[in-house]
Amino acid sequence: MAAPFPVIALERPALRVLDQSRLPHEEHWLTIGDLETLEEAIRSLRVRGAPLLGLCGAAGVAIAAERDPGEAAIREAAARIGRVRPTAVELATGAACCAAAVLGQAAEERAAAAWAFCAAYLARRQAEDEAIARNGLTVLPPGDVLTHCNTGTLATGGIGTALGVVRAAFAAGRLARCYVTETRPLLQGARLTTWELVKSGIPAVLLPDTAAAALAASGRVSAVVTGADRIALNGDTANKVGTLGLALAAAHAGVPFFIAAPVSTIDPGCADGSAIPIEFRSAEEVGGFGGQRWSPDVGIEAWNPAFDVTPASLIAAIITERGVVRPPYGPGLQALVAYTPAGFGT
Repeated sequence: MAAPFPVIALERPALRVLDQSRLPHEEHWLTIGDLETLEEAIRSLRVRGAPLLGLCGAAGVAIAAERDPGEAAIREAAARIGRVRPTAVELATGAACCAAAVLGQAAEERAAAAWAFCAAYLARRQAEDEAIARNGLTVLPPGDVLTHCNTGTLATGGIGTALGVVRAAFAAGRLARCYVTETRPLLQGARLTTWELVKSGIPAVLLPDTAAAALAASGRVSAVVTGADRIALNGDTANKVGTLGLALAAAHAGVPFFIAAPVSTIDPGCADGSAIPIEFRSAEEVGGFGGQRWSPDVGIEAWNPAFDVTPASLIAAIITERGVVRPPYGPGLQALVAYTPAGFGT
Protein backbone atom coordinates (compact mmCIF):
# COMPACT_ATOMS: atom_id res chain seq x y z
CA MET A 1 0.00 0.00 0.00
CA ALA A 2 1.98 2.98 -1.28
CA ALA A 3 1.78 6.49 0.16
CA PRO A 4 -1.27 8.12 -1.45
CA PHE A 5 0.52 11.41 -2.20
CA PRO A 6 4.02 12.92 -1.81
CA VAL A 7 4.88 15.11 1.17
CA ILE A 8 8.69 15.17 1.08
CA ALA A 9 11.43 15.13 -1.55
CA LEU A 10 15.19 14.79 -1.11
CA GLU A 11 16.68 17.09 -3.75
CA ARG A 12 20.33 17.56 -2.89
CA PRO A 13 21.49 20.03 -1.70
CA ALA A 14 18.05 20.92 -0.36
CA LEU A 15 15.02 19.31 1.25
CA ARG A 16 11.54 19.97 -0.13
CA VAL A 17 8.50 19.46 2.08
CA LEU A 18 4.79 20.15 1.83
CA ASP A 19 3.96 23.13 4.06
CA GLN A 20 1.38 21.69 6.44
CA SER A 21 0.55 25.08 7.92
CA ARG A 22 -1.21 26.04 4.66
CA LEU A 23 -3.36 22.93 4.39
CA PRO A 24 -6.11 22.16 3.55
CA HIS A 25 -6.57 25.21 1.33
CA GLU A 26 -3.18 25.40 -0.39
CA GLU A 27 -0.62 22.74 -1.31
CA HIS A 28 2.59 24.76 -1.07
CA TRP A 29 6.07 23.21 -1.08
CA LEU A 30 8.95 24.62 0.96
CA THR A 31 12.56 24.42 -0.21
CA ILE A 32 14.88 24.12 2.79
CA GLY A 33 18.60 24.64 2.22
CA ASP A 34 19.89 25.75 5.62
CA LEU A 35 19.44 24.89 9.28
CA GLU A 36 17.75 28.17 10.16
CA THR A 37 14.95 27.53 7.66
CA LEU A 38 14.63 23.93 8.83
CA GLU A 39 14.38 24.98 12.48
CA GLU A 40 11.68 27.53 11.66
CA ALA A 41 9.72 24.97 9.65
CA ILE A 42 9.82 22.48 12.52
CA ARG A 43 9.06 25.01 15.23
CA SER A 44 6.14 26.53 13.33
CA LEU A 45 4.71 23.07 12.47
CA ARG A 46 5.15 23.59 8.74
CA VAL A 47 6.55 20.09 9.00
CA ARG A 48 5.49 17.81 11.85
CA GLY A 49 4.76 14.22 12.84
CA ALA A 50 7.30 12.21 14.82
CA PRO A 51 8.49 9.86 12.03
CA LEU A 52 8.68 12.64 9.43
CA LEU A 53 10.56 14.82 11.92
CA GLY A 54 13.13 12.04 12.23
CA LEU A 55 13.71 12.14 8.48
CA CYS A 56 13.91 15.94 8.56
CA GLY A 57 16.45 15.71 11.37
CA ALA A 58 18.60 13.44 9.22
CA ALA A 59 18.16 15.76 6.23
CA GLY A 60 19.26 18.66 8.40
CA VAL A 61 22.55 16.88 9.00
CA ALA A 62 22.90 16.35 5.23
CA ILE A 63 22.24 20.04 4.62
CA ALA A 64 24.80 20.99 7.26
CA ALA A 65 27.38 18.62 5.75
CA GLU A 66 27.07 20.40 2.41
CA ARG A 67 28.36 23.57 4.04
CA ASP A 68 30.85 22.10 6.49
CA PRO A 69 31.63 18.37 6.49
CA GLY A 70 33.87 18.65 9.53
CA GLU A 71 33.17 16.39 12.49
CA ALA A 72 32.53 19.23 14.93
CA ALA A 73 30.10 20.96 12.57
CA ILE A 74 28.13 17.77 11.92
CA ARG A 75 27.89 16.90 15.61
CA GLU A 76 26.79 20.44 16.46
CA ALA A 77 24.16 20.40 13.69
CA ALA A 78 22.69 17.13 15.01
CA ALA A 79 22.55 18.45 18.59
CA ARG A 80 21.04 21.75 17.46
CA ILE A 81 18.29 20.07 15.45
CA GLY A 82 17.38 17.78 18.33
CA ARG A 83 16.70 20.72 20.62
CA VAL A 84 14.02 22.31 18.44
CA ARG A 85 11.17 20.05 19.65
CA PRO A 86 12.31 17.99 22.63
CA THR A 87 9.33 15.65 23.14
CA ALA A 88 9.44 13.99 19.71
CA VAL A 89 12.38 11.66 20.26
CA GLU A 90 12.71 10.79 16.57
CA LEU A 91 13.81 14.29 15.62
CA ALA A 92 16.93 14.00 17.75
CA THR A 93 17.38 10.32 16.95
CA GLY A 94 17.20 10.82 13.19
CA ALA A 95 19.77 13.60 13.30
CA ALA A 96 22.09 11.69 15.65
CA CYS A 97 21.90 8.45 13.62
CA CYS A 98 22.67 10.27 10.38
CA ALA A 99 25.63 12.01 11.98
CA ALA A 100 26.98 8.74 13.37
CA ALA A 101 26.57 7.01 10.01
CA VAL A 102 28.52 9.60 8.01
CA LEU A 103 31.32 10.47 10.41
CA GLY A 104 33.03 7.22 9.51
CA GLN A 105 33.40 8.50 5.94
CA ALA A 106 36.10 10.75 4.56
CA ALA A 107 35.14 14.43 4.88
CA GLU A 108 34.62 14.90 1.15
CA GLU A 109 32.19 11.97 1.07
CA ARG A 110 30.05 12.90 4.06
CA ALA A 111 27.42 15.04 2.34
CA ALA A 112 26.71 12.39 -0.29
CA ALA A 113 26.64 9.69 2.39
CA ALA A 114 24.17 11.74 4.45
CA TRP A 115 21.76 12.13 1.53
CA ALA A 116 22.02 8.39 0.80
CA PHE A 117 21.24 7.75 4.46
CA CYS A 118 18.11 9.94 4.18
CA ALA A 119 16.88 8.08 1.09
CA ALA A 120 17.29 4.74 2.88
CA TYR A 121 15.59 6.21 5.96
CA LEU A 122 12.52 7.24 3.94
CA ALA A 123 12.27 3.85 2.24
CA ARG A 124 12.52 2.12 5.58
CA ARG A 125 9.89 4.37 7.11
CA GLN A 126 7.46 3.58 4.30
CA ALA A 127 8.00 -0.16 4.73
CA GLU A 128 7.55 0.13 8.49
CA ASP A 129 4.25 1.96 8.06
CA GLU A 130 2.93 -0.92 5.99
CA ALA A 131 4.06 -3.44 8.60
CA ILE A 132 2.38 -1.41 11.37
CA ALA A 133 -0.85 -1.43 9.35
CA ARG A 134 -0.71 -5.21 8.86
CA ASN A 135 -0.07 -5.79 12.54
CA GLY A 136 -2.84 -3.37 13.47
CA LEU A 137 -5.38 -5.47 11.60
CA THR A 138 -4.64 -8.39 13.93
CA VAL A 139 -5.90 -6.49 16.99
CA LEU A 140 -8.26 -3.76 15.77
CA PRO A 141 -11.86 -4.91 16.23
CA PRO A 142 -14.31 -4.44 13.33
CA GLY A 143 -16.23 -1.18 13.48
CA ASP A 144 -15.57 2.52 13.15
CA VAL A 145 -12.67 4.12 14.99
CA LEU A 146 -11.76 7.45 16.57
CA THR A 147 -8.35 9.04 16.05
CA HIS A 148 -6.61 12.19 17.28
CA CYS A 149 -4.23 14.68 15.67
CA ASN A 150 -2.58 13.55 12.41
CA THR A 151 -0.74 10.26 11.98
CA GLY A 152 -0.96 9.73 8.24
CA THR A 153 1.23 10.43 5.23
CA LEU A 154 1.77 13.98 6.41
CA ALA A 155 3.31 12.62 9.60
CA THR A 156 5.50 9.86 8.14
CA GLY A 157 5.95 10.08 4.37
CA GLY A 158 4.38 6.61 4.09
CA ILE A 159 0.81 5.47 4.63
CA GLY A 160 0.95 6.59 8.26
CA THR A 161 1.01 4.92 11.66
CA ALA A 162 -2.43 5.05 13.33
CA LEU A 163 -3.94 6.38 10.10
CA GLY A 164 -2.14 3.63 8.22
CA VAL A 165 -4.04 1.13 10.37
CA VAL A 166 -7.25 2.98 9.48
CA ARG A 167 -6.39 2.81 5.76
CA ALA A 168 -5.76 -0.94 5.98
CA ALA A 169 -8.97 -1.54 7.94
CA PHE A 170 -11.00 0.43 5.41
CA ALA A 171 -9.42 -1.45 2.50
CA ALA A 172 -10.25 -4.74 4.24
CA GLY A 173 -13.90 -3.72 4.77
CA ARG A 174 -13.42 -3.60 8.54
CA LEU A 175 -14.66 -0.01 9.02
CA ALA A 176 -17.00 2.35 7.21
CA ARG A 177 -15.80 5.69 8.59
CA CYS A 178 -13.14 7.32 10.74
CA TYR A 179 -14.03 9.82 13.45
CA VAL A 180 -11.50 12.64 13.81
CA THR A 181 -11.04 15.12 16.63
CA GLU A 182 -10.37 18.73 15.66
CA THR A 183 -7.20 18.59 17.82
CA ARG A 184 -7.04 21.99 19.45
CA PRO A 185 -5.42 24.44 19.48
CA LEU A 186 -3.87 24.14 15.99
CA LEU A 187 -6.48 21.82 14.45
CA GLN A 188 -4.21 19.12 13.03
CA GLY A 189 -7.19 16.77 12.92
CA ALA A 190 -9.57 19.22 11.29
CA ARG A 191 -7.04 20.60 8.81
CA LEU A 192 -4.78 17.63 8.07
CA THR A 193 -6.36 14.27 8.92
CA THR A 194 -9.69 15.07 7.29
CA TRP A 195 -7.80 16.35 4.21
CA GLU A 196 -5.91 13.05 4.01
CA LEU A 197 -9.03 10.95 4.47
CA VAL A 198 -10.92 12.87 1.77
CA LYS A 199 -7.99 12.45 -0.64
CA SER A 200 -7.96 8.73 0.16
CA GLY A 201 -11.71 8.27 -0.30
CA ILE A 202 -12.30 7.25 3.33
CA PRO A 203 -15.47 8.72 4.91
CA ALA A 204 -14.50 11.08 7.73
CA VAL A 205 -16.57 12.49 10.59
CA LEU A 206 -15.13 15.56 12.34
CA LEU A 207 -15.97 16.32 15.96
CA PRO A 208 -14.92 18.88 18.58
CA ASP A 209 -12.34 17.60 21.05
CA THR A 210 -14.90 18.17 23.79
CA ALA A 211 -17.32 15.72 22.13
CA ALA A 212 -14.89 12.79 22.13
CA ALA A 213 -15.96 11.43 25.51
CA ALA A 214 -19.61 11.46 24.45
CA LEU A 215 -18.70 9.70 21.21
CA ALA A 216 -16.82 6.97 23.07
CA ALA A 217 -19.79 6.46 25.39
CA SER A 218 -22.28 6.39 22.49
CA GLY A 219 -21.22 3.00 21.16
CA ARG A 220 -20.47 4.40 17.70
CA VAL A 221 -16.77 3.48 17.77
CA SER A 222 -15.18 0.11 18.45
CA ALA A 223 -11.70 1.48 19.19
CA VAL A 224 -9.54 4.55 19.60
CA VAL A 225 -6.17 4.49 17.83
CA THR A 226 -3.53 7.22 17.97
CA GLY A 227 0.15 7.65 17.26
CA ALA A 228 2.98 8.48 19.67
CA ASP A 229 5.84 10.93 19.90
CA ARG A 230 7.72 9.02 22.60
CA ILE A 231 7.12 5.73 24.40
CA ALA A 232 8.76 5.00 27.75
CA LEU A 233 9.99 1.50 28.54
CA ASN A 234 7.03 0.82 30.84
CA GLY A 235 4.54 1.73 28.09
CA ASP A 236 3.70 5.28 29.22
CA THR A 237 3.22 7.22 25.99
CA ALA A 238 3.55 10.88 25.06
CA ASN A 239 1.35 12.08 22.22
CA LYS A 240 -0.48 15.21 21.11
CA VAL A 241 -2.21 16.88 24.04
CA GLY A 242 -5.74 15.53 24.40
CA THR A 243 -4.69 11.92 23.98
CA LEU A 244 -4.83 11.31 27.73
CA GLY A 245 -8.42 12.54 27.81
CA LEU A 246 -9.35 10.17 24.99
CA ALA A 247 -7.74 7.25 26.80
CA LEU A 248 -9.62 8.05 30.01
CA ALA A 249 -12.91 8.36 28.14
CA ALA A 250 -12.27 5.11 26.26
CA ALA A 251 -11.47 3.26 29.49
CA HIS A 252 -14.68 4.51 31.10
CA ALA A 253 -16.71 3.43 28.06
CA GLY A 254 -15.00 0.03 27.73
CA VAL A 255 -13.54 0.93 24.32
CA PRO A 256 -9.99 -0.35 23.63
CA PHE A 257 -7.33 2.32 23.21
CA PHE A 258 -4.40 1.49 20.91
CA ILE A 259 -1.08 3.18 20.14
CA ALA A 260 0.43 2.68 16.68
CA ALA A 261 4.05 3.78 16.33
CA PRO A 262 7.42 2.60 15.01
CA VAL A 263 9.94 0.96 17.33
CA SER A 264 12.15 4.05 16.97
CA THR A 265 9.57 5.95 19.04
CA ILE A 266 10.49 3.83 22.08
CA ASP A 267 13.03 5.72 24.18
CA PRO A 268 15.35 3.34 26.07
CA GLY A 269 16.44 6.29 28.19
CA CYS A 270 12.94 6.78 29.64
CA ALA A 271 11.95 4.30 32.33
CA ASP A 272 8.47 5.80 32.61
CA GLY A 273 6.43 8.79 31.55
CA SER A 274 7.82 11.06 34.26
CA ALA A 275 11.11 11.15 32.33
CA ILE A 276 9.53 12.41 29.09
CA PRO A 277 10.15 16.14 28.50
CA ILE A 278 6.97 17.98 27.57
CA GLU A 279 7.13 20.88 25.14
CA PHE A 280 5.13 23.98 26.01
CA ARG A 281 4.17 26.32 23.23
CA SER A 282 3.24 29.98 22.85
CA ALA A 283 0.20 31.39 24.61
CA GLU A 284 -0.78 33.00 21.30
CA GLU A 285 -1.86 29.59 19.98
CA VAL A 286 -4.55 29.35 22.64
CA GLY A 287 -6.05 32.82 22.37
CA GLY A 288 -6.77 32.69 18.66
CA PHE A 289 -6.03 31.04 15.34
CA GLY A 290 -5.22 32.09 11.79
CA GLY A 291 -4.52 35.67 12.77
CA GLN A 292 -7.86 36.09 14.54
CA ARG A 293 -7.95 36.78 18.30
CA TRP A 294 -10.96 35.60 20.31
CA SER A 295 -9.76 36.07 23.89
CA PRO A 296 -8.61 39.24 25.69
CA ASP A 297 -5.15 40.43 24.74
CA VAL A 298 -4.15 41.18 28.33
CA GLY A 299 -5.10 40.05 31.80
CA ILE A 300 -5.00 36.29 31.17
CA GLU A 301 -2.35 33.59 31.04
CA ALA A 302 -2.27 30.37 29.02
CA TRP A 303 -1.21 26.82 29.85
CA ASN A 304 -0.37 25.29 26.50
CA PRO A 305 1.42 21.90 26.59
CA ALA A 306 1.89 20.40 23.15
CA PHE A 307 1.76 16.84 24.52
CA ASP A 308 0.43 14.79 27.40
CA VAL A 309 1.39 11.37 28.74
CA THR A 310 -1.03 8.46 28.72
CA PRO A 311 -0.19 5.86 31.38
CA ALA A 312 0.42 2.32 30.20
CA SER A 313 -2.52 1.11 32.27
CA LEU A 314 -4.93 2.79 29.83
CA ILE A 315 -3.39 1.30 26.67
CA ALA A 316 -4.78 -1.99 25.33
CA ALA A 317 -1.83 -2.65 23.01
CA ILE A 318 1.08 -0.91 21.30
CA ILE A 319 1.22 -1.71 17.59
CA THR A 320 4.69 -1.57 15.98
CA GLU A 321 6.25 -2.74 12.74
CA ARG A 322 7.78 -5.68 14.59
CA GLY A 323 4.65 -6.87 16.26
CA VAL A 324 2.02 -6.01 18.83
CA VAL A 325 3.03 -5.54 22.46
CA ARG A 326 0.48 -6.05 25.23
CA PRO A 327 0.64 -5.40 28.98
CA PRO A 328 2.82 -5.71 30.91
CA TYR A 329 4.82 -3.62 28.47
CA GLY A 330 8.26 -3.67 30.06
CA PRO A 331 9.50 -7.06 28.76
CA GLY A 332 8.02 -6.64 25.29
CA LEU A 333 9.31 -3.10 24.75
CA GLN A 334 12.73 -4.03 26.14
CA ALA A 335 12.91 -6.88 23.62
CA LEU A 336 12.02 -4.57 20.73
CA VAL A 337 14.66 -2.04 21.74
CA ALA A 338 17.28 -4.76 22.21
CA TYR A 339 16.86 -5.87 18.59
CA THR A 340 16.75 -2.42 17.05
CA PRO A 341 19.50 -1.94 14.43
CA ALA A 342 22.24 0.52 15.36
CA GLY A 343 21.12 3.13 12.84
CA PHE A 344 18.41 3.94 10.32
CA GLY A 345 18.88 2.84 6.77
CA THR A 346 21.10 -0.12 7.66
